[in-house]
Amino acid sequence: MNGLLALLISSSLVTTTAEPLDSAGIISMPLHEVSVSAIKQAPLLDSEPIASTTISESTLERMNITTFQDISTYVPNFYMPEYGSRITSSMYIRGLGARIDQPAMGMNIDNIPVLNKNDYDVDLFDIERIEVLRGPQSTLFGRNAMGGVINVYTISPMRYQGLRLLEEWSSFDTWRTAMGLYHKFHPTFGIGLDLHAYNTKGQHTNLNTATLHPQQSRKADQAEQYNAKLKLAWQPRQNLEINNVVSFTYNKQGGYPYEYVKTGEINYNDTCYYNRTSVSEGLTIQYRGNGYTISSITGLRYMNDDMQLDNDFTPKSYFTLNQRNKELSLTQDFVVSGQKGKYGWLGGLFGFVKHTRMNAPVDMLKDGINELILDNITAAMKNAGMPLDKMPPHMQPTWNSDRFPLSSNFTLPNWGLAIYHESSYTTGDWNIAAALRLDYEHAAMFYNTDVNTGMSVMGIPIVADIHNRGHLKQSFLELLPKLTVSYTLPMPSKSTVYASIAKGYKAGGYNTQMFSNILQQDLILELMDQASGYMPPHVQMPDFGEPSDVEAVTSYKPEHSWNYEVGAHISCMDGKIHTDLDVFYMDIRNQQLTVFPDGKTTGRMMTNAGRSRSFGAELAITALPSDRWTAHASYGYTNAKFLSYIDGPNNYKGKTVPYAPAHTMYAAVEYNQPLPMWWFNGISFEINTRGVGPIYWDEANEHRQNFYALVGASVRLNLSKVSVDFWGRNILNKDYNTFYFKSMGNSFLQRGDKRTFGVTLRYIM
Repeated sequence: MNGLLALLISSSLVTTTAEPLDSAGIISMPLHEVSVSAIKQAPLLDSEPIASTTISESTLERMNITTFQDISTYVPNFYMPEYGSRITSSMYIRGLGARIDQPAMGMNIDNIPVLNKNDYDVDLFDIERIEVLRGPQSTLFGRNAMGGVINVYTISPMRYQGLRLLEEWSSFDTWRTAMGLYHKFHPTFGIGLDLHAYNTKGQHTNLNTATLHPQQSRKADQAEQYNAKLKLAWQPRQNLEINNVVSFTYNKQGGYPYEYVKTGEINYNDTCYYNRTSVSEGLTIQYRGNGYTISSITGLRYMNDDMQLDNDFTPKSYFTLNQRNKELSLTQDFVVSGQKGKYGWLGGLFGFVKHTRMNAPVDMLKDGINELILDNITAAMKNAGMPLDKMPPHMQPTWNSDRFPLSSNFTLPNWGLAIYHESSYTTGDWNIAAALRLDYEHAAMFYNTDVNTGMSVMGIPIVADIHNRGHLKQSFLELLPKLTVSYTLPMPSKSTVYASIAKGYKAGGYNTQMFSNILQQDLILELMDQASGYMPPHVQMPDFGEPSDVEAVTSYKPEHSWNYEVGAHISCMDGKIHTDLDVFYMDIRNQQLTVFPDGKTTGRMMTNAGRSRSFGAELAITALPSDRWTAHASYGYTNAKFLSYIDGPNNYKGKTVPYAPAHTMYAAVEYNQPLPMWWFNGISFEINTRGVGPIYWDEANEHRQNFYALVGASVRLNLSKVSVDFWGRNILNKDYNTFYFKSMGNSFLQRGDKRTFGVTLRYIM
């Protein structure tokens, strides 16, 4: 199947830039050709009062960026590690981030928002540019934009026509193939078709699987993904543009190559995988009148994913999780903007509906039953005075089966409505902009959980049949202001300094994964309540606690922040050196954190830290000293600490917020040597290094990954219509970790990618 698809798709995607390049490899693109893509912000962000990074198509190709993880560290203070599987998709920015539920950064693809972070991690192909806006963008972009927004714009058939092919081979039996075909059937109508496939055999071996099935052994992180996109662009009138994008993604992977720290081995006995199918439809209509623009952005997205986990990641049979989601979301955004003299304005009305059905049964297996339930019951009965050690074997507490399910089904309807406005006024070299958003969101959870199992005590069978049904709901109403002031410096090339104050917000929600723990607690209480009726009079059964408060255990609060920022965009030497610099301070309330509950439990949960703060600085410099040399460097520093966070007996005040790195760093130098031949245009050499760390893995700051740097390099041969890249990543084979956690009282980690070499062939016609 994979080989057939690769043959059908043939070679593939993204090649040289859709627009002509100047001698330094920079996109030469007239302003008006970009303006229709960017609806809520300026088409060029280099001088806008916002901390941002724009990655052009030529840069995407030169750096061989194919996933969002590849732009980590290139964007200051942005970090997206690769671990687990594509469902993880964790993004960290300025000390903010989350491993489950709602992300800290929003994402829009061709202006269509992606509401679920499970759908964030996709391969990138035929991308015109990527914009990363740092700092709270909640005023204009709403939910999930507390740490920033990533805007992705794909190539339009109205701006480029032709065939683009790509073929790539790299270490660990990895290949990528893609094709982009763009055609203008009429000056007012064009179609673009993209096909893309990716496959890797993986780097990490699960010893348990390799031992049991050596002839069929597959790496724990083997993966494949297939994408298709159809883009229609129609301009029936000069001032009216209609774009429609339909995309399909299928993902299948093993994932979760978690190494047991004590043994240094990946060795678990139950199946792990993550499969996902996504279909999206996006319709954008834009009308440009005399001094104003009206836009309608409609998005429809369907996602069906399936995750299977060996939750204990050991050779023992404790428990497994099979989480299946079916989600349908609809978004609608109406945006009106205009300019009259010195006054500019933008207003909008946004609404969304998201409906999720989740089935997430946890299967308790033999070792889990014995060690997590039966041993606890037996120990409690001994402490209560039961002489179990003197009883014959048939009188000892025993379970009636080697496995049983903790069934959990959820329906999660969610909807929201917002109205927002931004006004700006320019006087001389000064510009003042104020924005305000009124945001309402309603979240609900209908839960249906069951467990039916039993045990024998003193030879007497006891059966527990528990059914929990319920409905929880929360509503959130927020007023989100933003104020910016900027000043244009008296320099030959346009340069600005700015200051901003903005409020960030992320809605609350529900911890569905905690229901297995709730069911376990209810199960023990039910069995012990029945068993107490058969106990001798002198035996006083111990207190196993009270039934769980479902709302208290499963719900978490919204997260809020105030962001204070000062920055500058400095361009000098006729634009040959461009510098972006900013410093920020964030005051965060009820920061949402993903934690593993204490003890031997089966779930993860989102909790709220009382208060935290984050401050830091970001710097990016791009230099073009000559037609042949290009240099880029970026650096981000974040100091994120808890000001108030007490978790039971633990007080984490003064501790560093986990998972977000303190430093990110990127540096690259490229040299281009033209070779004026009819068939060979030139050769270029590039060397880069990217660094990140330290990263703390827990709230107590007991475990961390120290700062590390990875070295990469590439050589590109430019022919008339073909380019060939020979590249390497982590060429010094640096050993580092991308994730660390504790589960069942055991410590696990995931190793980073090893040394990788590859060759990428691009063809454009």
